[in-house]
Amino acid sequence: MKQAHFSALKRSDFGNDFIWGTSTAAFQIEGSPYSDGKKASIWDEFSHKKGKIYEGQNADVACDFYHRFREDLQLMKSMNISNFRFSISWSRILPDGTGAVNSAGLDFYDRLIDECLKIGITPWVTLYHWDLPQALERKGGWTNRDIINWFSEYVKICVTRFGDRVNNWMVLNEPLVFLGAGHFLGIHAPGRRGVKNFIPAMHHASLCQAIGGSILRDHNPNLNIGTTFSCSYIEAYRDREKDHKAAKRVDCLVNRLFLELSLGYGYPFEELPFLKRVDKFYKPEDDQLLAFEFDFIGIQNYTRELVKNAWWIPYLQATNIKAEKRNLPTTEMGWEIYPEGLFQLLKKYDAYPGVKNILVTENGAAFPDHLINGQVKDEKRQQYLQQYMGAVLKARNQGINVNGYFVWSFTDNFEWAEGYHPRFGLVYIDYKTQQRIIKNSGLWYRDFLQTPETPKKAMQRSSVQHSNFFKP
Repeated sequence: MKQAHFSALKRSDFGNDFIWGTSTAAFQIEGSPYSDGKKASIWDEFSHKKGKIYEGQNADVACDFYHRFREDLQLMKSMNISNFRFSISWSRILPDGTGAVNSAGLDFYDRLIDECLKIGITPWVTLYHWDLPQALERKGGWTNRDIINWFSEYVKICVTRFGDRVNNWMVLNEPLVFLGAGHFLGIHAPGRRGVKNFIPAMHHASLCQAIGGSILRDHNPNLNIGTTFSCSYIEAYRDREKDHKAAKRVDCLVNRLFLELSLGYGYPFEELPFLKRVDKFYKPEDDQLLAFEFDFIGIQNYTRELVKNAWWIPYLQATNIKAEKRNLPTTEMGWEIYPEGLFQLLKKYDAYPGVKNILVTENGAAFPDHLINGQVKDEKRQQYLQQYMGAVLKARNQGINVNGYFVWSFTDNFEWAEGYHPRFGLVYIDYKTQQRIIKNSGLWYRDFLQTPETPKKAMQRSSVQHSNFFKP
């Protein structure tokens, strides 16, 4: 894929009904973890533990979106972004995870949703983006089957309160990541380790994914209901049978498991025998409870992985060969830049008969960003976005049913264990002053999204490009 081809991308190439937006998550931007009745989430606790986060950072302030959401939405509007994917903080709604509802938390999201609608931005709500209430973690969290009831209560409260204004819903964000990193590797909250934690958490999250969708649909059959999956294009490192088998195992875990459960395929025990340990947590009614007919799936892709056989690695007998060892271009996260992988994944998911509609609900890149004379010249990010958007266009032109693209992320934010070091945003944040500055990639995205209804001259007058607009 040559850059010269993608520099000519036009919004009109994708059709009038294609959905363009940007994505973020409550914990990564809101700050104010204990304001107005909110109590700790697992990430509030985890991020204050020594050695867990880059340079000991935390998200107590983050982007201060809790106080600055109106200004950020105005900035988003000035950039022609008309679809905003954000998440609701469970512990802001139910500080103890269940029981007493925090009216101040509901009021905050009322204000956020109302402000979006007021200025012509469509809200896309994610119900769970990794910030489980700490009170529930003390009861076992995702490893406790009671979470089905806890999560159901939370979903009912959210859709009852916001369902009159929010039409687009996502149940879970990337179950493999919050389960794998948080309940097997222990590098994300809540820091649980081992297959003994992963297996029950995996099963209960899969049940909640489907049950959450059912609750939304029961409330209003006309809602647009989805869920999101992290995915990486997986290939064998060498053309050897053992490497191809290893790649197949990794692909099954990374790209197939949670989708196929939602489609009613059941667990892929043949490819991943270690999953048979789920029998201990499986109840007869789960055959019906695991499946749900989503209106769309969100796929979230950043890179590909080349995999080789590794007999010493438990469960998968596979390891990936890092891009830097293969002397290939990467983002600051060390992820290979490979837009063809997104095309291949769209093709893969579109082949499932039960997948009605696909949206790219996250795609973006972290690069070293430097603020110089009020500007952030991030040409590498602009090129990355053009290339990956080009892969989406290639898919559409081949009849693949992909109908939306959301950039991760709107602003720089708290990137989990990596803290504030990686900057993914279209908008630069000076964390000392909370000043917002649109990067060159954001200006490019703004211009790309222009329509005849938003003339260029008017946009130039109203846009906020940098500097003094958002001083604290």
